[in-house]
Amino acid sequence: MAMHASWKGHLKISLASVPVQAFTAAAGTDSSEINFNQLHKPCKNRIQYKKFCPIHGEVPMSEIVSGYEYAKGQYIVIEKDELAAIASDLEKSLTIECFVPPDSINPEYGAGQTYYLIPDGRVGQKPYSLINEALTQSNLHGIGEMVISRKQRLVRLRTSDKLIVVDVLHYQGEVRPAVEFTADVPAVAVAAQEIKLAKSLIEQMQQPEFEASQYADDYSARLRTLIEAKLKGNKVAVPQTAQPDVINFMEALQRSVKAVKLPSKKAVEKASVPLKTTARRTAAPKKSSRTKTG
Repeated sequence: MAMHASWKGHLKISLASVPVQAFTAAAGTDSSEINFNQLHKPCKNRIQYKKFCPIHGEVPMSEIVSGYEYAKGQYIVIEKDELAAIASDLEKSLTIECFVPPDSINPEYGAGQTYYLIPDGRVGQKPYSLINEALTQSNLHGIGEMVISRKQRLVRLRTSDKLIVVDVLHYQGEVRPAVEFTADVPAVAVAAQEIKLAKSLIEQMQQPEFEASQYADDYSARLRTLIEAKLKGNKVAVPQTAQPDVINFMEALQRSVKAVKLPSKKAVEKASVPLKTTARRTAAPKKSSRTKTG
């Protein structure tokens, strides 16, 4: 594997330990991604960022240290070897403390970082496979801690597509309680018929499962078209933003229910890939039961 591991260490469950490597699930920046640079508008030269001391001017990286401000304008310097001295076992281990049902983990705790674990060397292959299979059959997720990029993180351990996967979670103190915002949602009486209409729209737009392939970043394509037009010296027309019709909400629901067109069962069975161009407006036939995802 050509990729560089984001983390190497041991997956520890009680006294059992497996050497593993962690690779970020995020694809990262690729050559097709469009990035902008900040320029000085009059001369079009790039803006530079330099390390600058107000007394001595520009400072080389070799003279920069980490400091903690304990009082206004007063700092204490923390050296790299001092940080290394207080490193815990979590620096080189992913320690699982317990296992819980998947639906007991509040989605709000997700930090948006995911890593794929693979065994590090032949010695870890069999125990990795054993843990992977046991996790899959138990349908439980592990909760533990590890240090990533010098920061201790709460993590969830689960399986997906024959891999052991790590999701970074927020600690409780890092998440705003939902109750802080519930006061801004007033209690409003809703009629049963109104709920039935809204549910009808939701059910008509239901698909058997989430298909990531249905969605793509079309903004980048439009941005590339804009850049190519400007390179050719063409004038770029700015489209007028369409404003939604101001109509009664219930009337909008009724129109929506009538507008949603379900594909025929024969067409769905014949299709080898999910519908793409109408993913947000066209629904697959209703299932007899919901698909459970872990």
